[in-house]
Amino acid sequence: MDTDGNSGDASRVVHVRFITKLDRPFKVPNSSISVASNFTRFGLSSVVNNLIQTENPDWEVEPFDFLINGELVRMSLENFLLAKGISAETILEIEYIRAVVPRKEEEPSLHDDWVSAVDGSSPRFFLTGCYDGLGRVWKAAGVCTHILEGHSEPVSSVSIINPEGADSVTVATASKDRTLRLWKFNAEDTRRNPLKINAFKILRGHRASVQSVAAQTSGNMICSGSWDCTINLWQTNEPVSEGDTVSTKKRKTTGQAKESQSEGEAVSSLVGHTQCVSSVKWPERENIVSANRFFLTSLLSEFCGKALNCLDIGGESSALVAGGGSDPILKIWDPRKPGTSAPVYQFSSHTSWITACKWHEKSWFHLISASHDGKVMLWDLRTAWPLFVIDAHKDKALCADWWRGDTVLSGGADSKLCMTSGASVL
Repeated sequence: MDTDGNSGDASRVVHVRFITKLDRPFKVPNSSISVASNFTRFGLSSVVNNLIQTENPDWEVEPFDFLINGELVRMSLENFLLAKGISAETILEIEYIRAVVPRKEEEPSLHDDWVSAVDGSSPRFFLTGCYDGLGRVWKAAGVCTHILEGHSEPVSSVSIINPEGADSVTVATASKDRTLRLWKFNAEDTRRNPLKINAFKILRGHRASVQSVAAQTSGNMICSGSWDCTINLWQTNEPVSEGDTVSTKKRKTTGQAKESQSEGEAVSSLVGHTQCVSSVKWPERENIVSANRFFLTSLLSEFCGKALNCLDIGGESSALVAGGGSDPILKIWDPRKPGTSAPVYQFSSHTSWITACKWHEKSWFHLISASHDGKVMLWDLRTAWPLFVIDAHKDKALCADWWRGDTVLSGGADSKLCMTSGASVL
């Protein structure tokens, strides 16, 4: 029987030794064995599972991935060795790791319009922004606890400011109505029906649509990028002074109650961009990274050739910059390499514009991307092919993020927030 699912007999064998950094019960004997040269990762995974079951009869079969010289095997052993110029005459060391395979597709969280933004940085909840002008707080798939009312146009970006804070958390939303808003709510609220809340502060100052908002790591400030070609900095904890409040009405079951909102102005405005600032990140106190349509700035000044829609900072030492735009290629730059502005990695399996990209918080190798082709892809820097493709959207995928380490969140023009859980990369 061909355990790899390939037809035909293997023309030759390869002598291999399987190694792993995984703890027991995942370890197999260190001795070398012979395997067919036409085995791909599926056949190799079958061999490793059989070796584990020899020592542990109760073992449940699990998929594995395989690394040779630090690169994931995505073809037959024979083709891989030929492509890399590796001799098959010696004992080949193959490292195996747990395969990243999504285990479950949750029921989608339905919205009334396009889901344009998502933030999953808090393990207690996730936050979405929608073209209906509302932000929403979710405890789980389909469980909305708060609705953030106030924007008059689509919400383009959302940011959780203090994800690990007290029960009362602060979030920010940015909108095409040229404003940002700050909100507070109780993250431990378990109500069945969502509570509608108003922002405690409205931030005005941009002259055009606000495309992106990002929080400083301390949570004391946020920055925003806009179609007016500026980046504005705002304080999130400044005291409310006399004369800067406006009155809003909040409906209660026993009549009307007035609730005050303060209005804030930018503490600083960064000028110099000549195109729309489509995405901003604030990875360090003194460093903001922005995508200025055709350039990545701050960490590196890189002409990208295509309009950039998104960026994120992560990977090795949290130093790599991932970005995507008006072509189907996800690009990754390493600003630590002097004298070059070319991407160090390029991934090209999407077929349309890339709208979002997000590094895994605890992995140097893994990130996700979303595209107008409706797909969300998980990438590993050690191979040019996506580890898996989430094809849950029936229209353009507009945003994506990780939640709780192994769940992929994605929103799209089909008005759905989709969740794919169990995609553990560690």
